[in-house]
Amino acid sequence: MHDIPALLRRLGIDPVGVNPGCYDGEFHTDSSLPPIVVHSPRDGAVLARVSHATKEDYERCVSAGLVAFERWKMCPAPQRGEVVRQIGDELRKAKEDLGALVTFEAGKVVTEGLGEVQEMIDMADFAVGLSRQLYGLVIQSERPRHRMIEQWHPIGTVGVISAFNFPVAVWSWNAFLAGICGDVVVWKPSERTPLTALAVCRIVDRVLERTGWRGVFNCAIGDRHTVGEPMVADHRVPLVSATGSTSMGRQIGPRIAARLGRSLLELGGNNAVIVMDDADLRLALTAVAFGAVGTAGQRCTTTRRLFLQKGIAADFTRRLVAAYGKIPVGDPAEPGTMCGPLIDRGAVETFRRTIDAIRHAGGDVLCGGRVIDRPGNYVEPTIVKAPLGFACSKEEVFAPILYVFDVASLDEAIHHQNDVPQGLSSAIFTNSVRASEQFLSAVGSDCGIANVNIGTSGAEIGGAFGGEKETGGGREAGSDVWKTYMRRQTNTINWGTDLPLAQGVKFSID
Repeated sequence: MHDIPALLRRLGIDPVGVNPGCYDGEFHTDSSLPPIVVHSPRDGAVLARVSHATKEDYERCVSAGLVAFERWKMCPAPQRGEVVRQIGDELRKAKEDLGALVTFEAGKVVTEGLGEVQEMIDMADFAVGLSRQLYGLVIQSERPRHRMIEQWHPIGTVGVISAFNFPVAVWSWNAFLAGICGDVVVWKPSERTPLTALAVCRIVDRVLERTGWRGVFNCAIGDRHTVGEPMVADHRVPLVSATGSTSMGRQIGPRIAARLGRSLLELGGNNAVIVMDDADLRLALTAVAFGAVGTAGQRCTTTRRLFLQKGIAADFTRRLVAAYGKIPVGDPAEPGTMCGPLIDRGAVETFRRTIDAIRHAGGDVLCGGRVIDRPGNYVEPTIVKAPLGFACSKEEVFAPILYVFDVASLDEAIHHQNDVPQGLSSAIFTNSVRASEQFLSAVGSDCGIANVNIGTSGAEIGGAFGGEKETGGGREAGSDVWKTYMRRQTNTINWGTDLPLAQGVKFSID
């Protein structure tokens, strides 16, 4: 048996009373709105209650951040990195407990829950090193005795809207980079997974309290009306980073743009794997199964479409169906479980409706397709055989549904892979240099992530993460993403005694 109340208490969460829903350097509990009741997707049990943040709570967070920003932006970047380093160390100490909470609240299997916390730790390490590498440029001037440079400054307050499927890791992608860049953060976590957010705030607060930097990282656990919409409309928040559905992006993107703010949008994915006749089928089988079934199909990088070259299509499909029959589906907290529950009953109903639509449209359900009759939100991982261009496959559904298609050639596979509105992650399995290079070229995958001989899911934090088209165009985590959280400034210094103008323009008042 799992002692969940003891786990919650170790993480600073009261399993009986109402927990704070606002953190602005202090924790606040408001009783003016009904609390958020948190149910575990594994069995429907109530885990705890969290105070629903109000608009006043949001204002507290922004105000605390603005005050802290005046000092934080003048703190040397390596010293900001030291604060993030200490947060990473605290996360290391709490990894087992926090990973378990991700499992109980979000429904991720044990290794994925621990992996999410490890991702936060990795992101902290990355940000610490980056704090000594926020570099600029020296640019050659056309004018004598002039020097041009480019430097970067903090932008101010960064709003972070995160989703339930990565309840804490995505916050760290944004918060740790924004932090070392000199920005402050206001976080709106998903109302479906508020406990992991609160636990992280408890961990962060220990570091901010002893280092004197409370107000740098803030959190308001509310809905779109009390937190989301005020953040999107707030001129004091120059950048909003939002992870969620494409429909959510369509709503908030124009509103942020209307006030000439910046948005970093991480939206829908409808990711595909191409398997060629010459592929290593053992590698491909494992990658496709994990990509399609991991997190119960609730990752933005989940493999949702599979294109098989006709020479191996029948054999690979048979092997994949057999592999699905061996995947343990059940309690995510039990060792050996590989596919846990969907997040809530609404997700289960969406799965049910999608399967009905697939059958009505002529798709052939090869395995799965049923809701599992047990407490919790469990469904069977599903494989659907469909003709190329199958309309249902162009919609992203957060569930373990995989569409399988036969293709004659790489050109045909790439065409159909790209023929969806989304453009996040993609992969090809082949031993051909020519095929892999074509896939990675300008006439290949149109996604922000394109992999060879690994799957669509499980990106490392060192690369820039994000996609094109209706995925939103945003980039998070590694590479030079830090520039998103800063403002660029070009400086020209004249160290001579004359004032020559650029482009040979002449102007004199002598």
